[in-house]
Amino acid sequence: MKYLAPLLALSLLATPASADPRKEAERLRNATSVLKGVLGMRESIPKDLLDRAECVIVFPAVKKFALGIGGSYGRGVITCRSGESFDGRWSAPAMFALEGASVGFQLGGQSTDFVLLVMNELGADSVLGSKVKLGVDASAAAGPKGRTTGAATDIVMRAEILTYSRSRGLFAGVSLEGSTLRTDTEGNENLYGERLSARDIVRGGQVEVPAAARSLIDLLNRRSPENVSNRGE
Repeated sequence: MKYLAPLLALSLLATPASADPRKEAERLRNATSVLKGVLGMRESIPKDLLDRAECVIVFPAVKKFALGIGGSYGRGVITCRSGESFDGRWSAPAMFALEGASVGFQLGGQSTDFVLLVMNELGADSVLGSKVKLGVDASAAAGPKGRTTGAATDIVMRAEILTYSRSRGLFAGVSLEGSTLRTDTEGNENLYGERLSARDIVRGGQVEVPAAARSLIDLLNRRSPENVSNRGE
């Protein structure tokens, strides 16, 4: 018993220290910087595609590992339009993880930023459900760039998720088929102080935008305030 009390005290002291929101705040700042930079490029994500997106996922500085294989692991954020029909303002962000991306090898870079657009409710349900494999559980395609979608292929227009990458100043649509997306539960707990899934945060309607995420959400609300896919066009 004389050893139990000190151990219990140490465990209680260690609990709040593990829930440190500072690294998640830095992740949000990095994601904001990536999205702001991408949207500021001359040949960027077409405005009409962003205006049709239900959710946006940003992974800043995904690192490549296993040289010669090209596997990667990254952590980022997802935000979706609020409202039952995804027709409201952008939600509080949830922490997200990307595993298995191989574009670091394709682009010749060791660190790559990714921006993903989730284009319909089926895609949103998939990525907010559990671990989802792109190209298997949800259809994905390299996204077109420019002022408008222009002559985008039927494959791109029918994809549930459009994927983009930026590495060493090169921005392009790139395939992420075979990669997986999942909720970063630990990151959400660090940021919000409780165990929440991505769906709880972005679709629950009860989670407020944390201070560290306001710049990111304000940017999206300015650049794409309305979901035009709900106009029945």
